[in-house]
Amino acid sequence: MIFIHIDNDLKDAMRNKDQVALKAIRAIKSAILLLKSEAVGKEITEDDEIKIINRLVKQRRESYEIYKNKGRDDLASEELGELQVLEKYLPQQLTEEEIRDELKKIIAELSVSDISGIGKVMQTAIKKFGGKADGKLINVITRELLS
Repeated sequence: MIFIHIDNDLKDAMRNKDQVALKAIRAIKSAILLLKSEAVGKEITEDDEIKIINRLVKQRRESYEIYKNKGRDDLASEELGELQVLEKYLPQQLTEEEIRDELKKIIAELSVSDISGIGKVMQTAIKKFGGKADGKLINVITRELLS
């Protein structure tokens, strides 16, 4: 489980006085603890933890883009630093070519021939990739393949 590693990494970040890592790791820990409090009696799986981290990564990417576009390089670099720390907790991401190959297989299995079947393809792909690929990238490639 990721949560166990987070406590050790949090202590290391405190010892090393790494403020960027500390802020990112605290965000993960906070989000996981919040989920645990909401899901009383339910076991939190590693997939749930990965979903949380993916959400945090997505937030950091969006913030980075906003800050970059507004010329706030100081805040953009902070978001980028946190993003890099968060990505360490995610499974190895698939390449664009690997995603494309898997999507072709999924489209063939589901016998989808046009864009109207994108929902079925996306649903199957998201489950299959399990946090190993960005949903936005999956959507872009799926639309490209179905067009």
